[in-house]
Amino acid sequence: MNATAQETSAAQVNRGTLFVEDAGVISVKHFPGDQFIIRLSAPRTAANATPGSFVHVQCDETILMRRPLSIMRAQPVEGWIEVLFKVVGEGLHALGRKQSGDVVSIIGPIGHGFKPSTDRPKTLLIGGGVGIPPMVFLAEHLKDDHNSWEPLVIMGSEIPFPFQLARSNLETPWLEEDIVSTMPLMEQWQIPARLASLAEFGGTFRGYVTDLAREWLKSLSKAELSKVEIFSCGPTPMLKAVADLAREYCLPCQVSLEEFMACAVGGCAGCAVLVKTEDGDAMKRVCVDGPVFDAALVFPG
Repeated sequence: MNATAQETSAAQVNRGTLFVEDAGVISVKHFPGDQFIIRLSAPRTAANATPGSFVHVQCDETILMRRPLSIMRAQPVEGWIEVLFKVVGEGLHALGRKQSGDVVSIIGPIGHGFKPSTDRPKTLLIGGGVGIPPMVFLAEHLKDDHNSWEPLVIMGSEIPFPFQLARSNLETPWLEEDIVSTMPLMEQWQIPARLASLAEFGGTFRGYVTDLAREWLKSLSKAELSKVEIFSCGPTPMLKAVADLAREYCLPCQVSLEEFMACAVGGCAGCAVLVKTEDGDAMKRVCVDGPVFDAALVFPG
Protein backbone atom coordinates (compact mmCIF):
# COMPACT_ATOMS: atom_id res chain seq x y z
CA MET A 1 0.00 0.00 0.00
CA ASN A 2 1.50 3.36 -1.00
CA ALA A 3 1.68 6.42 1.28
CA THR A 4 -1.38 8.12 -0.19
CA ALA A 5 -3.47 4.95 0.14
CA GLN A 6 -2.37 4.56 3.76
CA GLU A 7 -3.32 8.16 4.53
CA THR A 8 -6.70 7.73 2.87
CA SER A 9 -7.34 4.53 4.82
CA ALA A 10 -6.42 6.17 8.14
CA ALA A 11 -8.62 9.16 7.36
CA GLN A 12 -11.61 6.95 6.56
CA VAL A 13 -11.18 4.90 9.74
CA ASN A 14 -10.84 7.89 12.05
CA ARG A 15 -13.06 10.50 10.43
CA GLY A 16 -15.68 10.14 7.71
CA THR A 17 -15.23 13.72 6.60
CA LEU A 18 -11.51 13.80 5.80
CA PHE A 19 -10.18 14.18 2.28
CA VAL A 20 -6.77 13.73 0.73
CA GLU A 21 -6.48 16.47 -1.90
CA ASP A 22 -3.81 17.58 -4.32
CA ALA A 23 -4.22 21.28 -3.64
CA GLY A 24 -3.12 23.75 -6.27
CA VAL A 25 -1.27 26.82 -5.03
CA ILE A 26 -3.23 29.94 -5.98
CA SER A 27 -1.06 32.53 -4.26
CA VAL A 28 1.63 32.94 -1.61
CA LYS A 29 2.05 36.18 0.34
CA HIS A 30 5.16 36.85 2.41
CA PHE A 31 5.04 39.04 5.53
CA PRO A 32 7.77 40.22 7.92
CA GLY A 33 8.90 37.72 10.52
CA ASP A 34 9.06 34.85 7.99
CA GLN A 35 5.26 34.62 7.94
CA PHE A 36 3.28 33.44 4.93
CA ILE A 37 -0.36 33.22 3.86
CA ILE A 38 -0.89 30.57 1.21
CA ARG A 39 -4.16 30.15 -0.70
CA LEU A 40 -4.86 26.64 -1.95
CA SER A 41 -7.44 25.25 -4.33
CA ALA A 42 -9.01 22.49 -2.22
CA PRO A 43 -12.75 22.23 -3.00
CA ARG A 44 -13.60 19.29 -0.75
CA THR A 45 -11.74 20.68 2.24
CA ALA A 46 -13.24 24.14 1.69
CA ALA A 47 -16.75 22.69 1.54
CA ASN A 48 -16.39 20.88 4.86
CA ALA A 49 -14.11 23.11 6.94
CA THR A 50 -15.39 24.74 10.12
CA PRO A 51 -13.74 27.43 12.29
CA GLY A 52 -11.11 25.66 14.34
CA SER A 53 -10.42 22.80 11.94
CA PHE A 54 -7.03 22.36 10.31
CA VAL A 55 -5.20 20.66 7.46
CA HIS A 56 -2.18 18.35 7.47
CA VAL A 57 0.12 19.58 4.72
CA GLN A 58 2.96 17.84 2.92
CA CYS A 59 5.16 20.86 2.45
CA ASP A 60 7.23 19.33 -0.33
CA GLU A 61 7.50 16.01 -2.15
CA THR A 62 10.96 15.50 -0.65
CA ILE A 63 9.67 15.94 2.93
CA LEU A 64 7.32 13.15 3.95
CA MET A 65 6.40 14.38 7.44
CA ARG A 66 3.36 16.64 7.19
CA ARG A 67 2.70 19.85 9.14
CA PRO A 68 -0.61 20.70 10.87
CA LEU A 69 -1.79 24.19 9.90
CA SER A 70 -4.95 25.95 11.05
CA ILE A 71 -7.38 27.05 8.36
CA MET A 72 -7.71 30.84 8.33
CA ARG A 73 -10.36 31.16 5.62
CA ALA A 74 -12.45 28.78 3.54
CA GLN A 75 -14.60 29.68 0.54
CA PRO A 76 -16.79 26.69 -0.42
CA VAL A 77 -18.23 28.33 -3.55
CA GLU A 78 -14.83 29.28 -4.96
CA GLY A 79 -13.22 26.11 -3.59
CA TRP A 80 -10.20 27.57 -1.80
CA ILE A 81 -8.73 27.72 1.67
CA GLU A 82 -6.07 29.93 3.23
CA VAL A 83 -3.55 29.04 5.91
CA LEU A 84 -1.12 31.27 7.77
CA PHE A 85 2.20 29.90 8.97
CA LYS A 86 5.49 31.10 10.38
CA VAL A 87 8.60 29.40 9.08
CA VAL A 88 10.02 27.00 11.67
CA GLY A 89 12.23 24.32 10.15
CA GLU A 90 12.90 23.11 6.64
CA GLY A 91 9.36 21.88 5.95
CA LEU A 92 7.64 25.23 6.33
CA HIS A 93 10.59 26.92 4.64
CA ALA A 94 9.89 24.72 1.61
CA LEU A 95 6.18 25.55 1.76
CA GLY A 96 7.00 29.25 1.77
CA ARG A 97 8.94 28.80 -1.48
CA LYS A 98 5.91 27.45 -3.34
CA GLN A 99 4.62 29.44 -6.28
CA SER A 100 1.30 29.78 -8.06
CA GLY A 101 0.61 26.62 -10.03
CA ASP A 102 2.52 24.28 -7.71
CA VAL A 103 0.66 21.43 -6.03
CA VAL A 104 0.82 20.26 -2.41
CA SER A 105 -0.89 17.27 -0.82
CA ILE A 106 -3.21 18.02 2.10
CA ILE A 107 -5.46 16.02 4.41
CA GLY A 108 -8.41 17.90 5.80
CA PRO A 109 -10.43 19.31 7.29
CA ILE A 110 -9.38 17.72 10.59
CA GLY A 111 -10.79 18.21 14.07
CA HIS A 112 -13.81 19.54 15.93
CA GLY A 113 -14.16 23.31 15.70
CA PHE A 114 -15.72 26.09 17.76
CA LYS A 115 -19.41 25.94 18.63
CA PRO A 116 -20.77 29.39 19.55
CA SER A 117 -23.95 29.47 21.61
CA THR A 118 -26.76 31.66 20.32
CA ASP A 119 -27.58 32.38 23.99
CA ARG A 120 -24.31 34.30 24.20
CA PRO A 121 -24.10 36.48 21.08
CA LYS A 122 -21.36 38.77 22.45
CA THR A 123 -18.45 36.68 21.23
CA LEU A 124 -14.92 37.59 22.32
CA LEU A 125 -12.31 36.14 19.94
CA ILE A 126 -8.71 36.16 21.20
CA GLY A 127 -5.85 35.04 18.94
CA GLY A 128 -2.13 35.13 19.59
CA GLY A 129 0.62 34.68 16.98
CA VAL A 130 -0.06 31.66 14.79
CA GLY A 131 -3.28 31.29 16.79
CA ILE A 132 -4.73 34.20 14.83
CA PRO A 133 -6.05 32.12 11.85
CA PRO A 134 -8.89 30.29 13.65
CA MET A 135 -10.12 33.63 15.00
CA VAL A 136 -10.25 35.07 11.49
CA PHE A 137 -12.16 32.00 10.30
CA LEU A 138 -14.60 32.23 13.22
CA ALA A 139 -15.11 35.97 12.70
CA GLU A 140 -15.96 35.44 9.03
CA HIS A 141 -18.30 32.59 9.96
CA LEU A 142 -20.16 34.80 12.46
CA LYS A 143 -20.35 37.59 9.90
CA ASP A 144 -21.99 35.29 7.36
CA ASP A 145 -24.30 33.60 9.86
CA HIS A 146 -27.91 34.76 10.08
CA ASN A 147 -27.88 35.06 13.88
CA SER A 148 -27.31 38.45 15.49
CA TRP A 149 -23.73 37.97 16.65
CA GLU A 150 -21.74 40.83 18.19
CA PRO A 151 -18.10 39.74 17.80
CA LEU A 152 -15.09 41.55 19.18
CA VAL A 153 -11.70 40.35 17.95
CA ILE A 154 -8.44 40.79 19.86
CA MET A 155 -5.14 39.74 18.31
CA GLY A 156 -1.66 39.76 19.79
CA SER A 157 1.85 39.41 18.40
CA GLU A 158 5.39 40.22 19.44
CA ILE A 159 6.61 40.14 15.85
CA PRO A 160 5.05 42.20 13.04
CA PHE A 161 1.46 41.18 12.41
CA PRO A 162 0.90 39.11 9.25
CA PHE A 163 -1.05 41.91 7.60
CA GLN A 164 -0.70 45.62 6.93
CA LEU A 165 -2.08 47.50 9.93
CA ALA A 166 -5.14 49.62 9.16
CA ARG A 167 -6.73 52.44 11.12
CA SER A 168 -10.15 51.46 12.38
CA ASN A 169 -13.18 53.73 12.13
CA LEU A 170 -15.26 51.40 14.31
CA GLU A 171 -15.76 52.85 17.78
CA THR A 172 -14.38 51.18 20.90
CA PRO A 173 -15.41 53.67 23.63
CA TRP A 174 -14.05 51.38 26.36
CA LEU A 175 -10.53 51.92 25.06
CA GLU A 176 -8.14 54.86 24.79
CA GLU A 177 -8.66 56.85 21.60
CA ASP A 178 -5.17 56.22 20.21
CA ILE A 179 -5.65 52.42 20.17
CA VAL A 180 -6.95 52.28 16.61
CA SER A 181 -4.92 49.70 14.65
CA THR A 182 -6.82 46.75 13.23
CA MET A 183 -6.69 43.99 10.63
CA PRO A 184 -7.95 45.29 7.25
CA LEU A 185 -10.24 42.28 6.76
CA MET A 186 -11.99 42.97 10.07
CA GLU A 187 -12.58 46.57 9.09
CA GLN A 188 -13.90 45.43 5.72
CA TRP A 189 -16.26 43.03 7.50
CA GLN A 190 -17.29 45.77 9.96
CA ILE A 191 -16.13 43.70 12.93
CA PRO A 192 -14.48 45.64 15.78
CA ALA A 193 -10.93 44.39 16.28
CA ARG A 194 -7.96 45.67 18.25
CA LEU A 195 -4.33 44.59 18.50
CA ALA A 196 -2.12 44.05 21.53
CA SER A 197 1.67 43.86 21.71
CA LEU A 198 4.64 44.71 23.89
CA ALA A 199 6.58 45.63 20.73
CA GLU A 200 4.97 49.09 20.52
CA PHE A 201 3.56 48.81 17.02
CA GLY A 202 1.68 51.97 16.11
CA GLY A 203 -1.91 52.17 17.31
CA THR A 204 -1.75 48.96 19.31
CA PHE A 205 -2.47 48.30 22.97
CA ARG A 206 0.70 47.90 25.02
CA GLY A 207 0.22 44.70 26.98
CA TYR A 208 -1.02 41.16 26.66
CA VAL A 209 -4.19 40.11 24.87
CA THR A 210 -5.73 39.25 28.24
CA ASP A 211 -5.01 42.77 29.51
CA LEU A 212 -6.81 44.20 26.50
CA ALA A 213 -9.69 41.76 26.90
CA ARG A 214 -10.06 42.70 30.56
CA GLU A 215 -10.46 46.37 29.60
CA TRP A 216 -13.52 45.40 27.55
CA LEU A 217 -14.96 43.04 30.14
CA LYS A 218 -14.64 45.69 32.88
CA SER A 219 -16.79 48.03 30.80
CA LEU A 220 -19.75 45.61 30.60
CA SER A 221 -22.77 45.43 32.86
CA LYS A 222 -23.80 42.20 34.56
CA ALA A 223 -26.54 41.75 31.96
CA GLU A 224 -24.05 42.24 29.12
CA LEU A 225 -21.57 39.81 30.68
CA SER A 226 -24.26 37.15 30.77
CA LYS A 227 -24.21 37.24 26.95
CA VAL A 228 -20.42 36.87 26.54
CA GLU A 229 -18.57 33.76 25.40
CA ILE A 230 -14.81 33.57 24.81
CA PHE A 231 -12.98 31.74 22.02
CA SER A 232 -9.22 31.60 21.79
CA CYS A 233 -6.22 30.06 20.05
CA GLY A 234 -2.53 30.62 20.66
CA PRO A 235 0.45 29.43 22.69
CA THR A 236 -0.35 27.34 25.77
CA PRO A 237 0.66 30.01 28.35
CA MET A 238 -1.65 32.48 26.61
CA LEU A 239 -4.53 29.99 26.55
CA LYS A 240 -4.09 29.31 30.26
CA ALA A 241 -4.22 33.07 30.92
CA VAL A 242 -7.39 33.32 28.81
CA ALA A 243 -8.92 30.41 30.76
CA ASP A 244 -8.05 32.18 34.03
CA LEU A 245 -9.68 35.37 32.75
CA ALA A 246 -12.83 33.46 31.76
CA ARG A 247 -12.92 31.88 35.24
CA GLU A 248 -12.50 35.31 36.87
CA TYR A 249 -15.60 36.60 35.06
CA CYS A 250 -17.51 33.26 35.20
CA LEU A 251 -17.65 33.06 31.41
CA PRO A 252 -17.75 30.00 29.14
CA CYS A 253 -14.59 29.65 27.10
CA GLN A 254 -13.49 27.41 24.24
CA VAL A 255 -9.81 27.07 23.34
CA SER A 256 -8.06 25.56 20.35
CA LEU A 257 -4.90 23.78 21.47
CA GLU A 258 -1.59 23.78 19.62
CA GLU A 259 0.32 20.50 19.90
CA PHE A 260 3.00 18.70 17.91
CA MET A 261 1.43 16.02 15.71
CA ALA A 262 2.63 13.08 13.67
CA CYS A 263 -0.32 11.42 11.93
CA ALA A 264 -3.01 14.04 12.82
CA VAL A 265 -5.79 11.49 12.20
CA GLY A 266 -5.92 9.88 15.64
CA GLY A 267 -3.70 6.87 15.01
CA CYS A 268 -0.48 7.70 16.87
CA ALA A 269 -1.91 9.51 19.94
CA GLY A 270 1.24 11.64 19.98
CA CYS A 271 -0.78 14.82 20.56
CA ALA A 272 -2.71 13.55 23.62
CA VAL A 273 -3.42 16.00 26.46
CA LEU A 274 -4.93 15.57 29.92
CA VAL A 275 -8.60 16.59 30.04
CA LYS A 276 -11.02 16.61 32.98
CA THR A 277 -14.19 14.64 32.20
CA GLU A 278 -17.30 13.57 34.11
CA ASP A 279 -15.66 10.18 34.58
CA GLY A 280 -12.35 11.62 35.78
CA ASP A 281 -9.07 12.48 34.09
CA ALA A 282 -8.65 11.25 30.51
CA MET A 283 -6.10 11.60 27.74
CA LYS A 284 -7.65 13.13 24.63
CA ARG A 285 -6.11 13.47 21.18
CA VAL A 286 -5.89 17.10 20.09
CA CYS A 287 -6.18 16.18 16.41
CA VAL A 288 -9.51 14.31 16.37
CA ASP A 289 -10.96 14.86 19.87
CA GLY A 290 -10.11 18.56 19.53
CA PRO A 291 -8.41 20.78 18.73
CA VAL A 292 -11.15 22.80 20.42
CA PHE A 293 -11.92 22.01 24.05
CA ASP A 294 -13.79 23.60 26.94
CA ALA A 295 -11.09 25.72 28.59
CA ALA A 296 -12.19 24.72 32.08
CA LEU A 297 -11.53 21.04 31.26
CA VAL A 298 -7.95 21.49 30.03
CA PHE A 299 -6.98 24.39 32.34
CA PRO A 300 -8.96 23.64 35.52
CA GLY A 301 -7.08 26.19 37.60
